[in-house]
Amino acid sequence: MENQNTKDKMFQKFTWTLTNFSMLGSKELFSETFSLDGHTWRIFMFPKGDDGDFLSIYLDAGVDTMPHRWEKIANFKLIVINQLNDERNIIKESSHTFNSEDDDWDFTSDISLDELCDSNRGFILNDTCIIEVHIVIDMLEHEKQVDVSERNIDNIKLVESIENRSSVEMISTQSFGEVVDFRSIGKVEKDFIPLLEDVCSRYPSLLNSKKRRSQKFIEWALTALGRVLYFLNTKKVRDMDDDACNHLQILWEELETVGFDLSWLKPHVQSALGMKSRIERVLEVKRLEEKVISLEEKTKALRTEMIEAELNLEITRRELVKAKEDFENCDLDAKLSYGKPSIIYVNE
Repeated sequence: MENQNTKDKMFQKFTWTLTNFSMLGSKELFSETFSLDGHTWRIFMFPKGDDGDFLSIYLDAGVDTMPHRWEKIANFKLIVINQLNDERNIIKESSHTFNSEDDDWDFTSDISLDELCDSNRGFILNDTCIIEVHIVIDMLEHEKQVDVSERNIDNIKLVESIENRSSVEMISTQSFGEVVDFRSIGKVEKDFIPLLEDVCSRYPSLLNSKKRRSQKFIEWALTALGRVLYFLNTKKVRDMDDDACNHLQILWEELETVGFDLSWLKPHVQSALGMKSRIERVLEVKRLEEKVISLEEKTKALRTEMIEAELNLEITRRELVKAKEDFENCDLDAKLSYGKPSIIYVNE
C-alpha cells in the first residue's frame, strides 16, 4: 500500500494478492480494507464469476460508517496484474461518485475466467492472482452533501450552490429532479423515465440482461444509461466544447461497465464526441469565408484606387505637355542683378 499525498490531492495504491486461487469458492471475496481520506475502502470479487463467465471486480467505498447524504468523487484504476508481462495488464480507469446510496463500482473485463486461470497467459502464476487499485481524490473538491429533501430544486441553482467544483464534476454529480419508480424494478430520476421507456421498449434486452442483479445495481445501471441519454437529448451541437466532450466521455465509460449491449448507442456517442472537431472545422470555414469577403472588398477598393491614380496620371501628363508649349527656358541659377541690364551671350 502506498500513500502519495500533496497539498491538493490524496493518492492511494493498494495491492491485493490472492493465493490458492483455484481453491477459492464461488462466494464474493473481500480484500483487506485500506484507509483514504478518513474512511475505509476495499476491493471485492467473485472468484467463480458474478454475472457470466468473465472476471468482475468491484471497488467498495465502505460507506456503512459514513453519515447520511455523504458523497465522494474518486478517480481510480483497477488493474489485474500480468505477472509475465506488465504491458499486458488489464486496466480499467474511471471516475465515479460514491455516496450513501451507491457505495460500489464494478467492471467486467474482456478476459474470461478460463483465460484468467490459464497460467500461460500470466494472470495467475503459482496459483496466485494480483489486483491493484490506484485512487486519486481532490482535497478541495472531493466532498459535498446534498439533502434528499432538496432534490427538487432547480438544476442551475444546485450547480451555482457548489463552489470550487469543475464543470464536469458539477454536471456528473448533480441531481436532475425527484426520484420515481421505473417499471417496478428500481428508482431513477424522473427526467430519465421517458428516455428509458423509449429505449427499453425498442431494446428489451437492456432489462432482460439485468434480471439476476440486485435492485441497487439495476438502479445504478439505469441511472448511468439515463445520464447518457439525457445528455444526448438535451445538448446542442454548439454545446460540444472540451468540457462537454470530457463529461460525456466520463458518463460513457461508466455506462460501459454496466454490461448493457450498447451497440445501438455507441455510434451516437462517438458522433457526439467527434462533434467538437466538426464544430472547429465549421468555425474555420466561416472564418476563412469572412476573410475572403474582406480581402475581396479590399482588393476591389485597391482596384478603384488604382484606376483613379492612372486617370490622374494621364491628366497630369497632358497638363505637362500643355505647360511646355511656348515655354521660354531660363537659367534658374542666374543672378537677378540690378542697374545695367545683364548681358546674355547666345552662341550662334
